[in-house]
Amino acid sequence: MAEPFIFINTYAVKEGKLEEYLQRHQEVVELTEAQEPRLLHFGCYASEDGAEATTVQVHADADNMLVHMQVAGEHIRQASELLDFSRMSIQIYGSPSDTLLEEMRKLAGTGVPVSIKERRVGFTRLAQP
Repeated sequence: MAEPFIFINTYAVKEGKLEEYLQRHQEVVELTEAQEPRLLHFGCYASEDGAEATTVQVHADADNMLVHMQVAGEHIRQASELLDFSRMSIQIYGSPSDTLLEEMRKLAGTGVPVSIKERRVGFTRLAQP
């Protein structure tokens, strides 16, 4: 059985842009819910002051993250007018392929810290479609 792949992305929201960002993010939520049955969890969380947002994704496996990037890629690029990607960080829990890492780095840009952690012990009870 493939390992779940967890992607956590934190970024700064430009001042006064949180509500517009959340409205646009809702479009991505609806798109991914309709087109990505192997995306097990997709949530956007924001700080109380609205200055920072975090997207948490749990995919059935790393290959599904690549599918997600293809489905949502244009929306991610358009979000740059509302977000400050220079203050972004990416955390990965799982084993991404070289192709996936390359695509993430292209989308995020240079200088974005990417932390990769592979599971050493544990189990999962997530039902995979």
